[in-house]
Amino acid sequence: MRIPARLALAAAALTACRTVPYTGRHELILISSGEEQRLGVQEYRQTLAHAKLSQNAAQVAMAQRVGARLAKAADRPDYHWQFTLIDDPKTVNAWCLPGGKVAVYSGILPIAQDDDGLAVVLGHEIAHALARHGAERLSDGLLAQFGGAALSVALAQHPAATAQLYEAAYGIGVQAGVMLPHSRAQESEADHIGLIIMAKAGYDPRAAVPFWRRMTTLSGGKGQTSLDRYLSDHPTDERRIKDIEHWMPQALSYYRAAPKAPLVK
Repeated sequence: MRIPARLALAAAALTACRTVPYTGRHELILISSGEEQRLGVQEYRQTLAHAKLSQNAAQVAMAQRVGARLAKAADRPDYHWQFTLIDDPKTVNAWCLPGGKVAVYSGILPIAQDDDGLAVVLGHEIAHALARHGAERLSDGLLAQFGGAALSVALAQHPAATAQLYEAAYGIGVQAGVMLPHSRAQESEADHIGLIIMAKAGYDPRAAVPFWRRMTTLSGGKGQTSLDRYLSDHPTDERRIKDIEHWMPQALSYYRAAPKAPLVK
């Protein structure tokens, strides 16, 4: 008996629904964790093959030190964590791919200033991986483009299109009006989870507000127009800070219960 497409899609949605840790939000994931991690390793290797790795021993140690504590707090023994500092002073960025593959660009360190500031950055990026935001975006794209076709079918029948979805899902770019509003929700969720992860690791979550204020200053401190807000895949600066302040009591409860990270000058 042939199952109607709508029923098949509904069944797939029910079996692929998962709950995001800490926030309790339900999300639809149509890609296995193993496939997602395989993709993460592949992309990480390709990136590092063309990157200039930092030779600054103190900065490398900082990235490794903060990363190791956050990885322990993340409690994902199936992840093979790796933290790499890329020598690129002009790039203010960091990211975490599925499976715990993390890159930190040296341009973020002056804004981070110290271990707590870097924990804000890395906690946020690790949160994206824990919440499987890339897999969720890929699943949304598969539903939109293939009408709920299984990933294996999409790969076999539409390899080029599926590859483009991979790039979009894991941070290369998304289309305004369809994926971006959801991406803003994911960014806020990563802020929330990131606060908890850094607090569990013994880093002071109160460092998050001054960090994001420094980021606001870096961007010129200019308010966003309605068009800017629509096209942006991040919350507005003022919205982000208000949300962080709202979540702070919860994060501080984790921080007070956690072993404190040693102070490093």
